[in-house]
Formats: sequence, structure tokens, C-alpha cells
Amino acid sequence: MPVNADLDAIDWKILRELQSDGRMTNVELSRRVGISAPPCLRRVKRLEDDGIIRGYRALLNAPALGMDVVAFCLVGLQHQSDAELKAFSERTRNWSIVRDAWMVSGDSDFMLHCVARDLASFQTFVIEDLTSSPNVDTVRTALTVRKVKDEGVVAL
Repeated sequence: MPVNADLDAIDWKILRELQSDGRMTNVELSRRVGISAPPCLRRVKRLEDDGIIRGYRALLNAPALGMDVVAFCLVGLQHQSDAELKAFSERTRNWSIVRDAWMVSGDSDFMLHCVARDLASFQTFVIEDLTSSPNVDTVRTALTVRKVKDEGVVAL
């Protein structure tokens, strides 16, 4: 696998451990990867400065918070000029129901990962915001049944 950064075996261990548990202390991380705490902290800081570690966040249990609907929307635009793609990308930032958005190839132009309180609020978003958005041609939705895998974003 080609890597765009100069990483050694310890760096890879650090990334694996932090992706599994980003809250552990530097002392615990250093113990797990087999180096002392000061060089471990320097390595983590370098990985952050190099943009390999983009940040840290809590993974929330959406259903426990009353957010019971997870769906994906495949969106096709009427026109795919650079300006139109950028405009739609910017619009997705303002929709709180859209948690992740990707520009994709194929029959659609964008794939949106949506999380909503209930089916009615998801439907309202699709009808009133998404399909009525400028330049939107097609919207296909897929409601999820259950999550069957929940791993870190990058396989290490």
C-alpha cells in the first residue's frame, strides 16, 4: 500500500491504538506501543502537525439521543460545472441532518449520510430542502436497517 507519509512501525502502532481509543493518556499509549512517554508525545504531535491525525471526537450513540433514522441520499445534479459542484458542496455544510457528504462518481454526484430524529423529519428534509435545492435533478434515498460493522475509518 503506498503511503503519503514517512511512517515507521511505531507510528503505525500509535495510529492503530488512537483510532481504537483516542482518549487514552500518553503514558498508556506509550506503554501499548513500547516506547517511553516523551518520544511518544513527540510522535503524536508530529502526526497531528503532518495532518495524519486530523482530530479527536466522541462517538455518540444516536438512538440513545433519540436520533433513530440513518439514511443515505444519492444526489444527481442537473449540471456538474465546477461552480455548481462547489455550490452544492457548500449547501451540505448548512444541513445539520447531513453528517457526512461525499462527491462520488457514477450515476450520482453526491452521497449524503443523514441522521434524523424520525422518519417524518428525514422526509421533510428530503422534500423541502434537498429536492428543492437549486440544480438538484435526482434524489434516491436508502433507509438503513441496522449497522453491521463499525470500525475506524482507516484500516491499519
